[in-house]
Amino acid sequence: MAYPLHLTITVEVLDSEAELSPAEATVWQQARAATDHSYAPYSHFHVGAALLLDDGSVFRGTNQENAAYPSGLCAERTALFGLAVNQPERHIVGMAVAARPATGTFGPAMPCGACRQVMTEYENRQGRPIPLLLPGPDGSIYRFHSLADLLPFQFNADDLPKTKL
Repeated sequence: MAYPLHLTITVEVLDSEAELSPAEATVWQQARAATDHSYAPYSHFHVGAALLLDDGSVFRGTNQENAAYPSGLCAERTALFGLAVNQPERHIVGMAVAARPATGTFGPAMPCGACRQVMTEYENRQGRPIPLLLPGPDGSIYRFHSLADLLPFQFNADDLPKTKL
């Protein structure tokens, strides 16, 4: 029997940076600053991601393009993968993403599907929500309380067959 399924995702829309907490302002500004180090010679679309860690430090990533387009990598994944290698003991307590064209101002940017999958995997690994800040239109900021809100039907370890080695 078919029946409708209704999902509710709560996203707060902030009018400006002035509404961010001090910790959120730090990770937000670090994501914006990271865009200066992206490698985007083909798209000219510079993306930065910043992870606020449980010790108060920030770990950043940027998009890294390649002439063989599928070989590049998004800012969100470079940040998460880099953190896992360099500081695996740390927990992420906040995340922000920023984007801008090479000769323009910051504007809206949403993580791609692959990044959403990876982001939720890291949230699942640490066993607690990771709040996320994303740029919205006209200088607004979207505040998500969990990365899972970006991918409500995520593929995760529960979807894999249980096998013994």
